[in-house]
Amino acid sequence: MSQIDQNNGANGANGANGASQGAQPSLNILAQYIKDLSFESPGAPASLRGQSRAPGINIGVNVGANPVQGGDHEYDVRLTLNARAGEGADTLFHVELEYGGVFRLEGFPQEHMLPVLFIECPRLLFPFARQIVADVTRNAGFPPLMIDPIDFAALFTQRLAEERAKAQVQPVA
Repeated sequence: MSQIDQNNGANGANGANGASQGAQPSLNILAQYIKDLSFESPGAPASLRGQSRAPGINIGVNVGANPVQGGDHEYDVRLTLNARAGEGADTLFHVELEYGGVFRLEGFPQEHMLPVLFIECPRLLFPFARQIVADVTRNAGFPPLMIDPIDFAALFTQRLAEERAKAQVQPVA
């Protein structure tokens, strides 16, 4: 079990989550797991021969979070990584990983919950998911795919901006 303690601020104010006055916020990792893992190498074994140049690699990242049913202050956070190597229809490999963690968050003000769930929790999960992707690609006969660190704060900010823009475009009924 891991825990991160963060200062509750100078005023020690409660959040809407019922934390006691002056309690330190805490973030505990209760479990980590692979929800789904898929690897495809449609051109194997021919695709395992040395390439004349490095293939194009496209990487997609998504984060989701939901409360755990029956869990007190517990959330299931899932990090999805999708990586495809190759050009056009010539796919060398395609790996998809959905890696999750169950987190207990206590003492955080309500306005901090989304940033903790969508920035800090995936930041803690990422090194493990990155290692799984590297191991799978290496075990499949390719050089290990070492995904660069991800700025989850920037992803979160981008997602909020997209949701605000979508809300402004939707017609009022």
